[in-house]
Amino acid sequence: MVSPSQRQRRAQARIAAELGQIGFALPGSLVSRTTACGKPGCRCQADPPVLHGPYLTWTRAVGGKTVTRKITEDQRARYQAWFDNARRLRRLVTELEALSLEASDLERGTSQRL
Repeated sequence: MVSPSQRQRRAQARIAAELGQIGFALPGSLVSRTTACGKPGCRCQADPPVLHGPYLTWTRAVGGKTVTRKITEDQRARYQAWFDNARRLRRLVTELEALSLEASDLERGTSQRL
């Protein structure tokens, strides 16, 4: 069995402490979009065009399918910290996985047969 180094143990403890501080986390992406409607004479067809929007959308995967929902500026303000927490959570999990690979002998191909 591999024994992680002291540096790796400290890094894992730091990551675990940060994970413990994360509150609610909403997955997905927030996007601000502008659109053109295509109606003749509309401002979005002018030169230069003045597009409709911006419209805020929250997109995420649910059961393998993409779900998009319009949200208001008020909702974005209320839940922005939750979106930030989800991004921080993904970053920390990725960091922990990389640290685990570094500490393991599996990545180096030197593991003993079971």
